[in-house]
Amino acid sequence: MNLFSDIRSLVIASIDALQAEGTLPAGLETRNVTVEPPRDPLHGDMATNAAMVLAKPAKMKPRDIAEALVAKLTADPRIAGADVAGPGFVNLRLAPSVYQGLVGTILSSGTEYGRSDMGKTRKANVEYVSANPTGPLHVGHCRGAVFGDALAGLLDYVGYDVTREYWVNDGGAQVDVLARSAYERYREAHGLEPVIAEGLYPGDYLIAVGEVLKDKFGDGLLDKPEADWLAEVREIATEMMMDAIRADLAALGVKMDVFSSEKSYYDSGKIEATLTELQEKGLIYQGVLEPPKGKAPPEDWEPREQMLFKSTDYGDDVDRPVQKSDGGWTYFAPDLAYHYDKIKRGFDTIIDVFGADHGGYVKRMTAIVRALEGNKQIDFDIKLTQLVKLFKNGEPFKMSKRAGTFITLKDVIDEVGPDVTRFVMLTRRNDAPLDFDFDKVLEQSRENPVFYVQYASARVASVLRRAAEAGIATDDATLAGADLGKLDHEAELTLIQKLAEWPRLVEIAARTNEPHRIAFYLYDLAGDFHALWNRGNEVESLRFIQEDDIATSQSKIALARAVSVVISAGLGILGVTPAQEMR
Repeated sequence: MNLFSDIRSLVIASIDALQAEGTLPAGLETRNVTVEPPRDPLHGDMATNAAMVLAKPAKMKPRDIAEALVAKLTADPRIAGADVAGPGFVNLRLAPSVYQGLVGTILSSGTEYGRSDMGKTRKANVEYVSANPTGPLHVGHCRGAVFGDALAGLLDYVGYDVTREYWVNDGGAQVDVLARSAYERYREAHGLEPVIAEGLYPGDYLIAVGEVLKDKFGDGLLDKPEADWLAEVREIATEMMMDAIRADLAALGVKMDVFSSEKSYYDSGKIEATLTELQEKGLIYQGVLEPPKGKAPPEDWEPREQMLFKSTDYGDDVDRPVQKSDGGWTYFAPDLAYHYDKIKRGFDTIIDVFGADHGGYVKRMTAIVRALEGNKQIDFDIKLTQLVKLFKNGEPFKMSKRAGTFITLKDVIDEVGPDVTRFVMLTRRNDAPLDFDFDKVLEQSRENPVFYVQYASARVASVLRRAAEAGIATDDATLAGADLGKLDHEAELTLIQKLAEWPRLVEIAARTNEPHRIAFYLYDLAGDFHALWNRGNEVESLRFIQEDDIATSQSKIALARAVSVVISAGLGILGVTPAQEMR
């Protein structure tokens, strides 16, 4: 049930009635008519722009339309009052019974309350993390992992068939560097001094790889030329790194549906097949690029004919080369083939989650999808996650010795746990920097959004336990059938109004690919719940359990339980487990 959608339907029906009786001209387009919360809650519960939208096509004054609309709307028992504001906005106040009945609806629906079918029959691909398999995941990857996983959970919640995907960058030069770094640890396993030259990976995490290589090859690779061992060492080291990455993701509660290997695109001929097909479509051509604009070209730059993708036809700054001078493929070539494969797999929505350092990829990747989507309009979005700064005891958190140069995801999870980690990573927009203070995320105060939301969940659980001890039935069916008309205090109705926003908020968050909106909403909902709880400390009639009055207790417990249902649904989207008690 979505109250905002229901009232919008009432507004549209009223417009239709006004057209039928001749007050409004026939054939008016109502697609842009909205019903939203007013900017100032003092103005009412909801507001509609209907009169403003219809004024020009109807050739009428907005206030004249608004006044006619008010007369229709107030005839409905759900509308307690309506008035015209400003040039023609209509503010609405709903009858308390509408909100009181919503509590029962939430309890009957459970965590299905707020779900929608906006993504029904649509397939979505969310690619996230996609870290190079050259070491443990670090805190930057952690933010991308949480954001991508929460976004996938959000799209799933509104009906999309979601595929969570990881692009394994195992086809470039960096995995050769990994192999050389692992080989030095293999030498170390034999008692030799490792030579960690500049450019190699220095982290202790490769010591275990060296031991595995020793067990497998003995001393057979010592003093062998690189060409004899590079491929095998690369394969073993890459697979071990991917095993470690999967373990780190699992500890964070992230499970991918698909791991796509860049190397497989090189080995299977997918890149060549893709480029041949695109050449036949006229999207690949032989040409000469202009020198870089705005600066002097490099000394070794010279114009040469090369294979180019027509990305400027689709909004990119330059056409992108797909083949290097030595005949090898550029980094753009596998990206091209990979996204073409996604399109061929039938996804209606494709979302890439990249780190902030990949901002330059937005135009080129968008051009790929726009060029290759054909007649099918694909919803394509790239979300960039900004940097995370870690603090502890007021100071920047020191780097991990194990990683060598960065703080690992495992460091963070070991310190505060996966639930805190996930929630905190969503307390800012993805494109805003985030400070992660280990002390603050564990403190028990309103300033800590993780604690504040979990404390609301725990408080509801404590109410249910106390009710059970008092012999009060608190199953959802019984609570849904309670006399919810008893929920008539302003503080109670304010809390229910916040619950009414949930379905609308979910759809907005899904439409904009912004899961942080869920975290923000849960914080606000928790605030309204705590406010009611605190009022109960002063006003006995607002307490959730009323001594010797089971019927009134059940109505108030029903409201608390409805809050926990929505908190559970929201935390479920974010991949966080609701708290049953606080320790």
